[in-house]
Parts: sequence; C-alpha cells; structure tokens
Amino acid sequence: MLENLSDRFNKVFKYLKGEVKITEENIEKALKEIKLSLLEADVNFRVVKEFIGKIKEEALGAKVQESLNPYQQIIKIVRHELESILGTGVSDLNKTSEKPAVIMLTGLQGTGKTTSAGKLAHFLKEKGKSSVLCSFDLKRMAAGEQLKTIADQIGVNFFESEYKDPKKIAKNLLTKSKELGYDYVIADTAGRLHIDEDLMKELVLVKSILNPVETIFVADSMTGQDAVNSALSFSKEIGIDSVLLTKIDSDTRGGAALSIVKVAGKPIKFIGTGEKYSDFQQFFPDRIASKILGMGDVLTLIEKAEKEFDENESQKMAKRMMRNEFTLDDFLSQLKQIQKLGSVSDIMGMMPNMGIPANRNVEADDKKITHTIAIINSMNRTEKERPKIINGKRRSRIAKGSGRTVQEVNQLLKQYFEMKKFMKKPFFRKMLQKFDFSSKMG
Repeated sequence: MLENLSDRFNKVFKYLKGEVKITEENIEKALKEIKLSLLEADVNFRVVKEFIGKIKEEALGAKVQESLNPYQQIIKIVRHELESILGTGVSDLNKTSEKPAVIMLTGLQGTGKTTSAGKLAHFLKEKGKSSVLCSFDLKRMAAGEQLKTIADQIGVNFFESEYKDPKKIAKNLLTKSKELGYDYVIADTAGRLHIDEDLMKELVLVKSILNPVETIFVADSMTGQDAVNSALSFSKEIGIDSVLLTKIDSDTRGGAALSIVKVAGKPIKFIGTGEKYSDFQQFFPDRIASKILGMGDVLTLIEKAEKEFDENESQKMAKRMMRNEFTLDDFLSQLKQIQKLGSVSDIMGMMPNMGIPANRNVEADDKKITHTIAIINSMNRTEKERPKIINGKRRSRIAKGSGRTVQEVNQLLKQYFEMKKFMKKPFFRKMLQKFDFSSKMG
C-alpha cells in the first residue's frame, strides 16, 4: 500500500541527503516535489497546503540549520507531520459500562461494509470478546443472508428476527443479546451507490433506535477523495465516531488515508488489509508514517508472528533482532512460515528498506519464496551464519546448486545486508522496545 507515495518521498530524501546543509533553496525544491507527490496521491489540497507549510517552518528553523545532520532532522520532521495528519495515536472502540455495546457500521454500497462487519467480529473474537452480527438493511434481504453466511464462517452468532419493523427488531435484538451476555452487537446497515435523502433518513432512524456507542463509517480507500467527501457527508447527516478504511492493501496512492482524518475530523480506527477475515488491523498512524518513509512496519510483523508462531519462536526472533544476530538461517525460518504470515509482498513490505524502489523488482510471489529457500539451502552452515564470506566463487556455486542466477544470489544478499544495517539503528531498537521482551529474553 501507498507504494507510489513512498517512492516519491524516498527520491526527495535521496536528493536532500546529498546536500551539505538545508537551505531555503533546496528545501523549496524538495517541498515542491513532496507537494506534487501528495496531490498526485489524491490528498486533499487543504491538507497538502497545511502539511507543506508546517514542514517548511520547521525545516528552516535554527535547530535544523545548525544540526550536524540536517537530513535526519528533515526525516524526523516529515515523519512527525505525517503522523499528525494521520491521527494522534491508536484509538480503541468507544467504552461503555453497559453490555452489549452496539457498534453501527455505515457507508456506501460496494465499500466492503458487510465483510468488514464480519472482520470486526473476528477481530473482537481474537481479543476474547463475544459479539453478535445483525443486518439492519431494511430493504435488501440478500444483505442479511450474506451476513449470516459470514457469521457462520467465522464462528460468531447471527441475529435473525421474525419482525419487519426496525423498532421491534432492535428491541428484540438488545433484549436477547443482554440475556446471553454478549459484549458487542455489530449492526450492518443499508448502503447505496451514492448518497441520497432516503438513505440518510433510514440511517438516522436506525441510529436513533439502536443508540450505538460507536458509529463507524466504512470507506473504500481506493476511491480517494470520494471516500473523504462521503465521510464528511455521513458525519454531518447522521454523525460518525470513526472511520474504517477497506482495501488499503490495494491503495498505492494513499489519498484517503492522508486526508480523511483532517477533513472529516474523525479518527481512523481500523483498516482492512486483504480478503481474509484475519486481514484486519487497528490503525497505527506511526506505523503507516514509517511505511511511507521506507522504514517498514516491524511492529506489525512481530505482532503477526506472535499470533501465528509459537511463543518460543516469537521470542527467538525478537531476541536475535535486538542483538542484531539475525542470520540467513533465521530468514529461512521466517520464509517457511510465509503461509501463516501472509504473502511475500506483505512480509517484505513490513521489512525496513524493502518498500523502496531499489528492492521493488523483487518478484514477491510463491515462486520467489521457493527460489529464495533454494538459494539459502544451497549455502553451507558457515555461509548462512557469516554471509560476508560469500565471495564471487561461492556465489557462483550457490547459484548452480539452487538452479538460480548469480544475480538472484546477489539480490538476496543485498537485501539481507540492508536489513542487518537497519537493525543497528536506534530507531529500529526503539520500535522493538515498545514490546516488553526483557522479561522473556533474560
């Protein structure tokens, strides 16, 4: 996701890295490129204007001009401002002392609203919370049937009422949910291909009946500013508390993610990252900012590993990363867990420096996994533990043994050394320290 934007940003930073110091002239040139990249990414022009203004103000300040490393200062400023427009920190679902807490999903037709209801229920289930799904699409019966199918697939309950009147449905739903002790009621609502008066009236009615603790607007991130404008309309007409962005794995531009918080004034709380029900995450502004700047998303990778791997494997991975002892054997072990963690492109997108253009010619698919495993398996133990000894003669032998080219061997080693280099950086270690590994690592 956000690949094009990440490419453009990294080209700008590469230009600044070659400058001895930050001046008004070179920062103007850099900001012009950043502005153009944001506008091409379909980011709201008012958001772009504010973003560029703040970066310029900070970049031309005395602290940056006097810094021994102005390039790093610029990275820091841009990262901070990206986090600012993406939202402040992680937002949990609104709290309530009463059970069940009602979550109402709204949005236009085709945004993935019904599927997102199932993903949210799956997410809550993994957190140990129970929920029941219910359709409040008062006209489209197929919506309820689709939601029931989803509920069966993820192993949660679906509420089906004999009533047709929304007030009776809601009363029966809430009474039974309370009796059965559900933590959440997730209500899917009607959508249209576009906003109209009838839709808004229906949603206002349903919201008044359900009295939800949280109303979530579901937006298709690929529609860019259309998603932002729709969020603004829904917020004004019926009132929303937060945003759920779908199809963010397919969004190479990022306009919706970088605009919706500032324009609609509501936080992004969740993102849909794929087709599976497990492809659903809380939204972390700092991680998305890091991803845009080519710093990867190591925290999400570790969280996925903790969920899918056994505890000892997760601890081992984190421990070796902290000590910068991550070998090609460790990398091989991770590749063999790809099916649990996701596609190769997902994993590489989370690793530092693997989202930038220099590495994007890597064909991230199942064949690439097989080829990479074959290359590492063709190395002896010493080469896996000490890749620096792999000279031209060894590379040729490894290539022949794996049935791959020397160029592919070189490519793998280059990626590995870039990872090792990044693992030495304070920024990387600081990210890992957000997890309490100390008690586990001894």
